Amino acid sequence: MINTYPAFDVSPVPVPGPDARAPEPFHGIYGMPMFVSVPTADLAASTDFWVRGLGFFELFSVPGQVVHLRRWTFQDVLLVPTGRPGEAPALGVSFSCVLDQVEEIAAACEKVLPGSTTGPRTMPWGSVELEVVTPENARVVMTAARPYDPDSAVAQNLRDMGIEGPAV
Repeated sequence: MINTYPAFDVSPVPVPGPDARAPEPFHGIYGMPMFVSVPTADLAASTDFWVRGLGFFELFSVPGQVVHLRRWTFQDVLLVPTGRPGEAPALGVSFSCVLDQVEEIAAACEKVLPGSTTGPRTMPWGSVELEVVTPENARVVMTAARPYDPDSAVAQNLRDMGIEGPAV
């Protein structure tokens, strides 16, 4: 038995729907419950891509040592220098967004780094996902939830796994 309950009130991610709007970028300081460190051979190029392409902002930096980037609350990335760019993706990470941001992010990433995106794709678990490969070779998936339809195949798939969707 899976014991779950609605907890959108503790998340910056809005309830999916046609009127869902992205929260404002969060500039506060908090203890980060999760973050990723992304090694890069070029801090400036990586920072530019993450800011102009993926919609992050620079919270702070220590020149030549770290650039702390953020989008929404709890979406923190630390860019750190390395002398060895990876052959395979350095890491894979997913960030939430809302549906009306997916195409905009894809276009921005393609403008900064042509050929960096795949998708967006509609996924069987109820999201639309855009895959982006960054200059430091990280795989970033921007994922937006679709509105929940209790009569859909996605909802039945979730029920079959023991996950009840939200009351509609």
